[in-house]
Amino acid sequence: MSFRIRGLDPAPFRHLFGLPDEELLRLNVKRAVADRKPGFPDRVELRDVEPGESLLLLNYLHQPADTPYRASHAIFVREGAAAAYDSVDETPECLRLRPISLRAFDAAGMMVDADLASGREVEAAIERLLGNPAIAYIHAHYARPGCYAARIDRA
Repeated sequence: MSFRIRGLDPAPFRHLFGLPDEELLRLNVKRAVADRKPGFPDRVELRDVEPGESLLLLNYLHQPADTPYRASHAIFVREGAAAAYDSVDETPECLRLRPISLRAFDAAGMMVDADLASGREVEAAIERLLGNPAIAYIHAHYARPGCYAARIDRA
């Protein structure tokens, strides 16, 4: 089963890039500087940023469906991220380095299934979930903090 993993579109975040810290705080956004790698996974480019790179920590509505599964959580966006990760049948390293929770939803936004995977197990879990015709898309989350990581669709 072929799959496509996509990062977030950077456009909704661009107005935040370069704002003073005080202005960011008024918007409930916090600037952070990576002090290690891995440690700070960007949700646009789907990579762990390099030490010294600036990120914005903000709340993001990753599951906007009008269901009991509607959800938002904190995410990191690399300040200056320009293009969303978009790849078929390739899993970015940031999704292999950590335990991943895969949450599978139907077209109405109701959760149909879920799985946990790590390392090379991620692809097999994605393919198993997408093998169910009732599943329309998958959300990957970093399992320990619960943060949204990426969207996965059939390619």
